[in-house]
Amino acid sequence: MDGSWWRDGVVYQVYPRSFADANGDGIGDLEGIRGKLPYLAELGVDALWISPIYPSPMADFGYDVSDYRGIDPLFGDIGTLDALIADAHALGLKVILDFVPNHSSDEHPWFRESRRSRDSAYRDWYIWRDPAPDGGPPNNWLSNFGGSAWTFDAATGQYYLHLFLDKQPDLNWRHPPLREAMYESMRFWLRRGVDGFRVDVIYHVMKDAAFRDNPPNPDFRQGIDADAHRFLPVHTADLPETQGVVAAMRDVVDEFPGRVLIGELYLPLDRLVVYYGENLSGAHLPFNFLLIGTPWDARSIGDLIKRYEAALPPGGWPNWVLGNHDKPRIASRVGAAQARVAAMLLLTLRGTPTMYYGDEIGMRDVPIPFDEVRDPFELNEPHKGLGRDPQRTPMRWFPRSGAGFTRSTPWLRIGDDVDTCNVATQADDPRSMLSLYKALLRLRRDTPALHGGDVTVLAASDAVLAYERRSAGDRRIVVLNLTDAPAALPLPEPTGVVLLSTHGDEVRGELRPNEARIYRAS
Repeated sequence: MDGSWWRDGVVYQVYPRSFADANGDGIGDLEGIRGKLPYLAELGVDALWISPIYPSPMADFGYDVSDYRGIDPLFGDIGTLDALIADAHALGLKVILDFVPNHSSDEHPWFRESRRSRDSAYRDWYIWRDPAPDGGPPNNWLSNFGGSAWTFDAATGQYYLHLFLDKQPDLNWRHPPLREAMYESMRFWLRRGVDGFRVDVIYHVMKDAAFRDNPPNPDFRQGIDADAHRFLPVHTADLPETQGVVAAMRDVVDEFPGRVLIGELYLPLDRLVVYYGENLSGAHLPFNFLLIGTPWDARSIGDLIKRYEAALPPGGWPNWVLGNHDKPRIASRVGAAQARVAAMLLLTLRGTPTMYYGDEIGMRDVPIPFDEVRDPFELNEPHKGLGRDPQRTPMRWFPRSGAGFTRSTPWLRIGDDVDTCNVATQADDPRSMLSLYKALLRLRRDTPALHGGDVTVLAASDAVLAYERRSAGDRRIVVLNLTDAPAALPLPEPTGVVLLSTHGDEVRGELRPNEARIYRAS
């Protein structure tokens, strides 16, 4: 496994609707992404993960797939993707696609045929059940987007399952023909040169064969938590049989040398690591989102690092994430000053980091008035603050109308800090967030201890986290002040030089507010 690009490199998530609009319709597209590949190469990332671009009615913005082997005209066509892949590879960038195996669109030909009659050859490609004795849903399973996970189909007299929107019927992974069709869809893209997949909600693909009710959640807070949290998903998520599906997906990916399988998993640590599979036969990188929910303080983060490292199976490679299209942006969660500290944390921990587009310029969540909301999650759970539009707003390229994202009206509003929060302005400022990210990515790439060495937590005080990265005698010490006050170093200051500070200088001694440093330890 030594030297694998997905171990040494950095992944950059592109939300295609919001990255770059080349055709001027206000929605990002593949040609727009293709035009920004030199930016990504100069930034210093190694792979771009593109959220879904398949044909879709866009009920959930591409996570409702109507054809697993095509490109939605909104984004371009297969020829455009082929050109994007070729250009990316020429620049030394890998391309990762989203794969959405839990559900399709209700407009997918498979589902249209499935619902035609109970005798359809595609009936078992989806999950159909008779009503309960009272005529209601078969059990108490809930949709992650609110309400029952079952919708009644009057034409055939049965309910179909959808753990998300009713426009997203769940596929039946207990049915061998469905499995084979999905594996062949993966091969379709791998043959075209795609370098791997990020697999959407991979832990949901198998459901309880007996369709038992989920138990009540004793911690549910009425009026605050999403409706889906009323019950614990013990029969709709993370079933033991899921591991067989993950292993089979891994087998497909392994047919093509040098590809990667990444699994989306919102699970506790002890369950997360199971998805590496027996003898590392599962996902190369089961996504570790634990930093997103961990309290932003030195002791909590230090404890997480130690617990995660201890829980990894032998040979399992760690990974870290600060944000994505489903979660509030890091600059909104911890503030602009601490977002710089967070950047150093993400890019100096052991393992593969995944960046979210725009974090490198410090983008924050943009408040979206309710009459402009596009996210079905927010529309189904109104006014709970659960919507995902604020973190999906367009990338800012220039300090002007449309932010260089589009020459027309953008699909979501851009925000009011575009004058300073944009690539062009920050590119010329050596102390900007963009300059910090470039310096961190360059240092990480050039330093074996940072992209491949071991990690040891040295200290975690009330304010400061310190850890060592080491590789073949090369030692780097990282110290992070997670507060907005000056803080003493929790260990004797390393005698080596300060390689990088989030404040842009080489001052030694006490850490300043919101400062993080990397030392070359002698």
